[in-house]
Amino acid sequence: MRTLGLSSFGGALSAALLFPAEAPAIEFNGYIRSGVGGSTSGGKQSCFMLPGAQSKYRLGNECEQYIEVEGRQDIATLDDGSVVSLDGMVQTQTDYGHTPALSGDDSFTRMNQAYVEWSKMPALGGGSLWAGRRFYKRNDINISDFFYWNQSATGFGLDRVAIGDYKYSYVFSRKDSVFQKEKITRQDFNVEGFKVNPGGEIEVGVSFTRAPSGDNTHDGWSTAVQHKQASFLGGQNKFALQYGKGPGTALGYTGDPGLDRSNRSWRAVEIFDWQSTRNFGGQFNVVFQKDKRQDHADQNWLSIGVRPVYGFTEEFKLAVELGRDQVTAPGGTRKLTKLTIAPTWSPNGPGFNDRPEIRLYYTYARWNAAAQRAANEFAAGSALSDTGAFGNALHGSNFGVQFEYGWE
Repeated sequence: MRTLGLSSFGGALSAALLFPAEAPAIEFNGYIRSGVGGSTSGGKQSCFMLPGAQSKYRLGNECEQYIEVEGRQDIATLDDGSVVSLDGMVQTQTDYGHTPALSGDDSFTRMNQAYVEWSKMPALGGGSLWAGRRFYKRNDINISDFFYWNQSATGFGLDRVAIGDYKYSYVFSRKDSVFQKEKITRQDFNVEGFKVNPGGEIEVGVSFTRAPSGDNTHDGWSTAVQHKQASFLGGQNKFALQYGKGPGTALGYTGDPGLDRSNRSWRAVEIFDWQSTRNFGGQFNVVFQKDKRQDHADQNWLSIGVRPVYGFTEEFKLAVELGRDQVTAPGGTRKLTKLTIAPTWSPNGPGFNDRPEIRLYYTYARWNAAAQRAANEFAAGSALSDTGAFGNALHGSNFGVQFEYGWE
């Protein structure tokens, strides 16, 4: 059996690209959500998000059309069983009432993944070597679409290299997003496989950020520890703790290099997913984040949300989502509560994650005067501001229909 070393990778890739005579078909997967909605004030739908919060509860509260399509092609299978693959993804997002475009204030289209991967490598214990732009180790809360620990990168990395009972990952990147303006060096190192209790496992990670040279730039770092528990009260549970200084206060992303290490952030995340019976599932989460800033703009963010889903039949289910965000910051404590009721048709089953879904929804939200003042300052024209869809009111409602589907 022939085994290729790292020095042969370029040659193998070139040969596969030039002579892909027996390459398998491209594997496609993707995700789409689309809909139409309005507000009870008579205008177009205006979504509710609290200034200072990093996410919003999304059921009946998404004001855009979104689609992503990913294609993956295995271009070579080597004698040692390792596989060389190309992967790419195109993403388009357009606000309601606007025409899709390559770029602009209301729409964007981008190639958000484009990378080559050499996987199943015996020399790496079954791990992978990859390079390019990649969604990577994205830990999220589904009901708020909050990616709290996200190591996506434009760079290269080693993925899940097995050594003994543990798997090690390393990423070197210059950008974590195509929207990131400055190129900033970031290095992420992860270890997973710490089995601390029956069905429970811990993953730890550390990230180092090196800022570009300049008089007002600073380096930073962050760390994270996450415990995953299988078979917990009829579902699964995740609990994460994160801490960062300087640019590391982005806690999983590349932060602002203008922040020195007197700026600190820490965050706790609790997520419980359940599908206790075929007909009853859902997700519950709590997020608390504390930010200490050099300009005395300290703030605390607390977010609590739940979305239970009950299937009355194999195709009809009811989703109810209740979310509460609170931000304590200069100018007062901002508060937002959002409730959505969504009768849903799902031909593939009544479960929480069963898709496709076609939903009718009604969303009601209330916020306080401090939230409105912050919206006037930081998000003029948004739903919570007095120049938004609901004027001076401290409450509002939206209604509509939405289609959502993911395939692989």
